[in-house]
Amino acid sequence: MGAYIFRRLLLIVPTLVAIMMINFVIIQTAPGGPVEQVIAELTGEGSPAIERVTRAGGGETLGGQKGGIAADTRAAGKYRGAQGLDPEFIAQLEKQFGFDQPLHERFLTMMGKYIVFDFGESYFRNASVVDLVLEKMPVSVSLGLWTTLLTYLISIPLGIAKATRDGSNFDVWTSAAVIVGYAVPAFLFAVLLLVVFAGGSYLDWFPLRGLVSEHWDDLSWPQRILDYFWHLALPITAMVIGGFATLTMLTKNSFLDQIGQQYVMTARSKGLTEGRVLYGHIFRNAMLIVIAGFPSAFVAVLFTSTLFIEVIFSLDGLGLLGFEAVLRRDYPLMFGTLYFFSLLGLLLNLISDIMYTIIDPRIDFEARGA
Repeated sequence: MGAYIFRRLLLIVPTLVAIMMINFVIIQTAPGGPVEQVIAELTGEGSPAIERVTRAGGGETLGGQKGGIAADTRAAGKYRGAQGLDPEFIAQLEKQFGFDQPLHERFLTMMGKYIVFDFGESYFRNASVVDLVLEKMPVSVSLGLWTTLLTYLISIPLGIAKATRDGSNFDVWTSAAVIVGYAVPAFLFAVLLLVVFAGGSYLDWFPLRGLVSEHWDDLSWPQRILDYFWHLALPITAMVIGGFATLTMLTKNSFLDQIGQQYVMTARSKGLTEGRVLYGHIFRNAMLIVIAGFPSAFVAVLFTSTLFIEVIFSLDGLGLLGFEAVLRRDYPLMFGTLYFFSLLGLLLNLISDIMYTIIDPRIDFEARGA
């Protein structure tokens, strides 16, 4: 097993480089980069982005000699909307954002810094990428962790019950609920919960926004815990309702596949009770694919399913941060978070494989030459 883990760790390096290279080329060559973002904001004098770029680049104000608007329109051919801007000012912007270097040099420079986890500073926020991620992490971790745990705690017992009662009225009615949960997006459930339970047209039981209350620092620790879950109740409920269907059906089908196996009939012929057959023989084999996929499921919920929920419930987390970074073409923030979470995802995939061997020792990746 040790040799397999070592090979997988070595494989992470080229995989991560390939992920970063493909995204780097696509994003860096696409129109609407940071230079064009600044050019587009030139009509809004005094905007934070413009002020920060001109200060950091050592330029004067836009009306000055170095950064002022000039009649020379040679920069217009390279950047959309650059007509009438001084080419020296455009060159200053390119140097500020690193576009004075060839594409491959920019990539190598970036990867060299990322190896030591130096992600730099955001282009349009006065903070480092690491500080921004750490600031937003509690919201996304809270949503991802509790949603994943509750989804597993609901879906596994429900899937087992549906498998053991296959074709019964219970199975039919719960299947209807599963179909609704699968078909309706989580953000629609979120809007419905807000309208019904958060001061909409009916009840006012839960807060509309935020992870904690404004007076959270003045509360005792038991009150802080209650306040924390009070704010998370509706967003987590919406995400669980929108995400439990797939795992429930996966659990049911996995158990149904094992119930028809020969070893189950042999166990029953020996006089074992149904509970002993189910949880002593079927459970470990059926739950292999379900439990081993927990790390990947956590990453999926954490980084792909929270944007709309964060917007609806005014939760300032990683989903909203990443969306804003894409809109602003904030390359350090985009590539820094991509690098970190790609690395995290690759490591969690390795943990998933290790969990396979822990749950079922008969699985041996070394023997398979993996």
